[in-house]
Amino acid sequence: MKKHIFAILISVLTISANCQTRESNPKFNLDFEDILNEAPQGWFFSAQSGYSISLDSVNVQSEKYSVVIEHIGGDAGNFQAVSLKLPNNYDGERITLSGHIKTENVTDGYAGLWMRIDPQIAFDNMGQRGITGTTDWTKHEITLSMNPEKTTQIVIGGLLVGKGKMWIDNLAITIDGKDIGGAKIFERKPFPAEKDKEFDNGSAIIFPPLNEQKTNDLELLGKLWGFLKYHHSAVGKGNYNWDYELFRILPAFLKAENSKKRDKILLDWINKYGKIPVCKTCEKTPSEAYIKPDLSWVEKTDMNEKLKKKIREIYTNRHQGEHYYIKMAPGVGNPDFSNENPYSKMTYPDAGFRLLALYKYWNMIHYFFPYKYLTDKNWDNILKEYIPIFISAKNRLEYELAAIQIIGDINDTHANLWGGRNEINNLRGNNFAPFRVQFVEQKLVVTDYYNPELKESSGLKTGDIITHINGNTVESIVDSIKNYYPASNKAARLRDISADLLRSDNKTINIRYISSGQEKQIEQPLYQKNSLNMYYGYKVNRNEKCYKLLDGNIGYVTLANIKSEDVPVIKESFKNTKGIIIDIRNYPSAFMPFSLAPYFVSKSRPFVKFTNGNVNNPGEFTFRKGSKIVPHEETYQGKLVVIVNEISQSSAEYTAMAFRAGDNTTIVGSTTAGADGNVSTILLPGGLQTRISGIGVYYPDGTKTQRIGIVPDILAEPTINGIKQGKDEILEKAIEIIEKR
Repeated sequence: MKKHIFAILISVLTISANCQTRESNPKFNLDFEDILNEAPQGWFFSAQSGYSISLDSVNVQSEKYSVVIEHIGGDAGNFQAVSLKLPNNYDGERITLSGHIKTENVTDGYAGLWMRIDPQIAFDNMGQRGITGTTDWTKHEITLSMNPEKTTQIVIGGLLVGKGKMWIDNLAITIDGKDIGGAKIFERKPFPAEKDKEFDNGSAIIFPPLNEQKTNDLELLGKLWGFLKYHHSAVGKGNYNWDYELFRILPAFLKAENSKKRDKILLDWINKYGKIPVCKTCEKTPSEAYIKPDLSWVEKTDMNEKLKKKIREIYTNRHQGEHYYIKMAPGVGNPDFSNENPYSKMTYPDAGFRLLALYKYWNMIHYFFPYKYLTDKNWDNILKEYIPIFISAKNRLEYELAAIQIIGDINDTHANLWGGRNEINNLRGNNFAPFRVQFVEQKLVVTDYYNPELKESSGLKTGDIITHINGNTVESIVDSIKNYYPASNKAARLRDISADLLRSDNKTINIRYISSGQEKQIEQPLYQKNSLNMYYGYKVNRNEKCYKLLDGNIGYVTLANIKSEDVPVIKESFKNTKGIIIDIRNYPSAFMPFSLAPYFVSKSRPFVKFTNGNVNNPGEFTFRKGSKIVPHEETYQGKLVVIVNEISQSSAEYTAMAFRAGDNTTIVGSTTAGADGNVSTILLPGGLQTRISGIGVYYPDGTKTQRIGIVPDILAEPTINGIKQGKDEILEKAIEIIEKR
């Protein structure tokens, strides 16, 4: 076999949009036949430890060469990808990448195609339907919805996650069904907001010492800035870089000596953007709106009446239609915070940009978070609370900690600091204990070993109770860090905290624990993450079938590795069983509400309804029509038991709601994560990235799911004694329910 090793060391995930060029007749090299310096011209890869990438002239799907990616040793949790950045942006609605893939012994992951439309417009890496095992050349494809006006670049490629070997060859790209070679290049005229670069290198804002009045003034400015961002027609049209307009008003605003001068500055600021055009389509908030816009802050402040009148005028004649800074995702209705600059190159944003981050986040939540009314704290008071915290953050770590704290205040398990928390990660450490711990019966218990071969050297056994870590009680540690773990409810918070309690930058950690009724102590060695077979939440073996027949003629299905093609097999295999158990103590690998759930209903039955925000009236949320489960040609006659716990989140919770609509369904387990609904991404200065549950999800009668989760019909939780015996007590309870006549 003839091979040529690639020599290109360019990151596949950080290709700069600034390198994008326009070519009238581009050559895409989708068959890898155009070779330059022993590599396919135009293709890039990030050199990942433990993988090799090469050209293969023997195993090909067409012509002379294919690309082969192989895991050659080391951490199987990594991945290796190859990528090609398309030279242009294209006009169209849907783009499809197809290609032929061959695999050999792919385990602990998958092989697949991937495609990304930046900035965060669409992405697919076949993560829920990847190729495993050994397969011959097979054609696969992925399709993404396009948004040419917002697109900065399109990147395609293939990847191998985990162990094994994959070949990729003979790719093709089509736009709306036509070959990309004949696609129309999209040239978008930039908005005036995009031409404003004045503060790209910093705000240069210097804050005076904050007293009560100055903090109140900054609170008012933040609320007014956000109100204008989402209501003023000149801002909505994209005529102004609203981030930088804040930096232009701040110097004079900070010098205002009293409220009279402050209000004049604010009124002059508003008038700067021109006369407010009369809105002929602005409607009043409907009386049936589930949540109504909250502008109470206007009347509560000490602004003069002239300024308040101007704000009311803007609201009455607010921007309508397409908005530069906000839109709702088509078909779903969750907020899409378009054109938000993450300022990723700012490793430690200056005080002006830190205040900007706070203003942005507070207003996004105030106007477009469907569950703002369910937060523990009154959101109206949050902005003032965090102004001194964000401004005084002395370094990147303090900035990240401030961000994760306010994110936690929305009480949403979907919300966390998902990107840009390197300093927090470093603070928590990169070395881990070799075993998994969970809170069971309100105690921290060893529940599994990531690497069984380390069990003997560790000394702790499954079922042992950890009481102290480095001399501190587990309870005191949890209490001291709980504000830095955003979650909808206590079960989800403890789930996340437990994953971090036994990690450190040190090589050992002192543990006091109870084993077989005796108090013991150990200096527990810690290991780098890539040396452990760590998993989060639940184990999944993608090489095993998702279904099996249990003793007593009971079917068992786990959604952790289910595929769409498994559904007809499950229905046929289990149609004469006494009952079926569906385990959703995981995140479903395929969407089951409208493929498997209909098997359990004999008539159409609604199972959910939603609330959506309104770009034309920010802060308004109204119910829209929900979804029904419509029966298929046959209905299962036995019992259905669905298992859930704190791992069940988002799609898992939505799926459980669908199964609950069944004729004979019992849900057993414990509190779920309480975060349902399509997520929306939020980008903040310094490259911070977070998310929110973007739509409200309710039962048909209006019963809430957010924070509450899916309430089991029968509560069943693990016990310490059961863990010691290696039992799955919740599964046993599910079997017991089915066996009862």
